[in-house]
Amino acid sequence: MRIIWKVSKWIGTGIGSFLLLIILIGLCLRIFSSKPQPPGELVDIGRFKLHINSKGARNNKPTLVIESGAGAPSEYYYWLGEGLKDGMRVVRYDRAGIGYSEMSNAPRDPETVARELHTLLEKAGESPPYIMAGHSYGGHYIRVFKQLYPNEVTALVFLDSGHPDEHERLNMPPSPTWLNSMYYAGAVLGDLGVLDLHTRIVKQSILWAPGLPEEVTDRYLDYTLNGKYLWGYMEEEKWHDDLVEMSRKAMAFDTLPIRVFSGTHWNKKTLRKLGLDPNKIKVGRIRMQEEMASISTNGKVLFLDGGHITIFSLKENADIICKEIIQLVAELEY
Repeated sequence: MRIIWKVSKWIGTGIGSFLLLIILIGLCLRIFSSKPQPPGELVDIGRFKLHINSKGARNNKPTLVIESGAGAPSEYYYWLGEGLKDGMRVVRYDRAGIGYSEMSNAPRDPETVARELHTLLEKAGESPPYIMAGHSYGGHYIRVFKQLYPNEVTALVFLDSGHPDEHERLNMPPSPTWLNSMYYAGAVLGDLGVLDLHTRIVKQSILWAPGLPEEVTDRYLDYTLNGKYLWGYMEEEKWHDDLVEMSRKAMAFDTLPIRVFSGTHWNKKTLRKLGLDPNKIKVGRIRMQEEMASISTNGKVLFLDGGHITIFSLKENADIICKEIIQLVAELEY
């Protein structure tokens, strides 16, 4: 028994020393690594700074403002910015804590997020009218923005956006409790520099968006230098129900032009593991995307050959979206 105890002690000491070494290396990386250089600029909106990346000359046409999905950096929408910048102004930005933006001490309720965006646009010298484009969660946020600033929004664009009643109508299971524990552990490891060390070793980020150029994907490494990204995402998730409820109340937009772009690819294997019928999910989701276009008498829906992210991260899909937005601007007679 004494030998077993000694061996166990040696093993425990060895593992503990190894983990301590990893943490020390990670902390050294955090301290001595150079600060990332955002592709846009950081704008002070009063209490903290938000990252904004604008393309295209200012003119008399509406400015397209892209609201990212949950935890999605503004870099995901690179091809949309590139495809539209020659004819109109395109604004991409990161919400508080996401991407290059700093964390905020203010609650992440939907109205606060919308007002922060509005302040950012003003501080950055942008001006309405705006075409608000929202991906996934961002589709809920742009509804809230429209409700708060009705005279500044001239059209809405939904990019595979979630329907307010999606979870209930599709009988989607709740997120497993262990997932939040993983996010929390990842955020702590990020603050300790371990996440950065892991990313450097495996050369693979926690983010995934096929089809983007290396100049974009190489910047993913900037997001794991600390735990800010995951802390920011978790703060947003606390207000998920409030966001969806506010979005649900914004269901009538009269003649406001609305364009809905939806992917047609779903991971059937994952859906079956969740106990869901892929065919029912497909039919139900198509119907809800069509409903989102019908909240206005000037709505249109297009189904693209892609998934939740690849409908815009693949250039061929982004080109289709850009073409439709250009046509939309023409119809607005600017």
